Amino acid sequence: MKRKALTEKIAVIGVDGFEPRLAKKFLDQGKMPNLQKFIDRGSCRDDLVLLGAVPTVTPTLWTTLSTGAYPGTHGITCFFGHNHGQLDSLVYNLDSRRCKAEPLWNVYAEEANKKTLVWHWPGSSWPATSDSPNLHVVDGTQPQTINTGIAGIDISKIVVASDKFTELQFLPNTSTITPGAGCIIENVEELMEDDGEVSYLRAAISSGAKVIKNIITCEEENEVNVLAKMIADSVKSPIKEAAGWAKAPAGAKEFTIILGKGLERRPVLLLQNEQGVYDTIQVYKSKKDAQPLVTLKAEQSAYDVVDTITNDDGEPVLGNRNYHALTISPDGSQVTMLIGMAMDVSRDDLFHPKSLYKEVIDNIGYVPNRPVVNGANEILVDKVFIPTWDHYSQWQADCLTYFMKNNQYDIIFSHLHNVDNGGHLFWHFAKHQEMWKNNEEAYKVFIERMYIQTDNYIGRFLPYLDEGWTIIVTADHGLSCQENHGVELGEAGGITTPVMEELGYSKMLLDENGNRTHEFDWAHTKAVASRGNHIYLNLIGRDEHGIVDPKDQYDLETQIISDLYQYRDHKTGKRVVALAMRNKDAVILGLSGPECGDIVYFKEETFNVIHADSLSTQNGYADTSLSPIFVAAGPGIKEGFKTERVIRQVDIAPTMAFLSGVRLPAQSEGSPVHQILTEEI
Repeated sequence: MKRKALTEKIAVIGVDGFEPRLAKKFLDQGKMPNLQKFIDRGSCRDDLVLLGAVPTVTPTLWTTLSTGAYPGTHGITCFFGHNHGQLDSLVYNLDSRRCKAEPLWNVYAEEANKKTLVWHWPGSSWPATSDSPNLHVVDGTQPQTINTGIAGIDISKIVVASDKFTELQFLPNTSTITPGAGCIIENVEELMEDDGEVSYLRAAISSGAKVIKNIITCEEENEVNVLAKMIADSVKSPIKEAAGWAKAPAGAKEFTIILGKGLERRPVLLLQNEQGVYDTIQVYKSKKDAQPLVTLKAEQSAYDVVDTITNDDGEPVLGNRNYHALTISPDGSQVTMLIGMAMDVSRDDLFHPKSLYKEVIDNIGYVPNRPVVNGANEILVDKVFIPTWDHYSQWQADCLTYFMKNNQYDIIFSHLHNVDNGGHLFWHFAKHQEMWKNNEEAYKVFIERMYIQTDNYIGRFLPYLDEGWTIIVTADHGLSCQENHGVELGEAGGITTPVMEELGYSKMLLDENGNRTHEFDWAHTKAVASRGNHIYLNLIGRDEHGIVDPKDQYDLETQIISDLYQYRDHKTGKRVVALAMRNKDAVILGLSGPECGDIVYFKEETFNVIHADSLSTQNGYADTSLSPIFVAAGPGIKEGFKTERVIRQVDIAPTMAFLSGVRLPAQSEGSPVHQILTEEI
């Protein structure tokens, strides 16, 4: 211990994508009462802004929050890292072994003897970076929900049952749903396709693949369009009179749903109420069973339904999944359902120690599934996505407050992904675009509901301010609602070619029909735009296919930077790039060094794609912004205090260290936010 501690217990309640501009809007409308209580009892800036580091990318900034180091220092400079020497591929970055800075949790566990929990923190937390028994870590391999990357055993099912169908059909990998069509799919066969290319990024993220190759050559391949692809199987099932059941009431009808790879069937009873209206479905494992697996009325959901699924090896595995009854026709002629993905409930791989997993499921329950929907479909966002995150966020609050109540930890670093998940799927629909025919007002309401959901989540921790806990509510970055589409330059998960081809720096090979392929013509490629913010020259002696003499590097960088500033969007005539600089100059942003491009750049406001290609100070349409939020309350923090100080993301770890009386992490570049502390420094 280096100094007197101002608090014995600290919990970081991190919410991915949670930003202050929208929070202020909903606070002013009285819709975030719990956040208001944190503000009243603690300290923050009047605008709630935390000055985020750049790039505005999840693993980068959660790493900055825990190390106090800028991205150029800790080396996690985007969602994926640069694959040195190979300009057309990337390396998965959610791996603590790639981080070059010491995390604060190691200081707590190893030197301060503090029992520390790192809960689903998607920034250099997994595998555990210390063998201290004081350090417990839960899945930091991807940001979505715990175990998403390893435990999936069955993808989602879209079920349409109708008395007009004559045969049961299982349609695998129906990867999209017509926007606005709900689950009433008439053209499902037309929608079946080989999803190989566009799902490459998704597969890489979910599997934790070490090296990926994701070349984005047009707008249809960008993140907004790829994530609109909903990976699901479809089931078309005829409704008929119930027959052969151990117990089925008079008037009951039946249909069948198909799970797994199409070989597992579950019979479903469709039941009338006392008025003769069909309003209930019951899913059974077998017609011989007396009790159903799940009972639902229209627009109801059931979570964590446990059933047996056959895995890829042909073995039965116990999994949990969510059932959503979307519509039930009163006359019993049609039913629509969405059945969520199934997760293997035995997977304790990403809990350190593994005994922590058993404690969670014994005392709280199985890890819930995340929602997988098409963000362009209002019905699925309304009835499935938001309610499923309601369920998950409350499960996570149950887990963390269980640990806090039982005094199991002194320090908690936690992360929730609800807001960011919504941001990637539908934030952009809050701006009407003719190409989508979207209802922006509906999506603004969805965003509001996600913020109210977040307020309910953080409210679960308010009572612990009176139990001696200091609580920090913060985030990695905000989320932009994009206004101008069609400029393909910079994306966190890939290498974008269109603008660099247009400027003459990249060239793609052509196939036998003269069409551009996804392979670079290295003999004519001088530079490549990689990830969200990096441009690499194709240098002789450094890169496998180098053609640029290092003596020409400076002049070529000058020309590229000049051309980026001159580049205009073809639709609006507006400049697209807000800032571009050499690697050595980007040190003023904390973004230089070997893990950064030869040129670092950021796009202008209105062109930002959700986040990643933005400066953290930029705003978006529909009152969105890229800034993260910061509020702190509890022991050691002034009550009801507003500071004018610019609070930086690198300051959070030093502030926590000072509050706890421990040393700063070794590579920390921030300083304690002394203005908000109860003790003078």
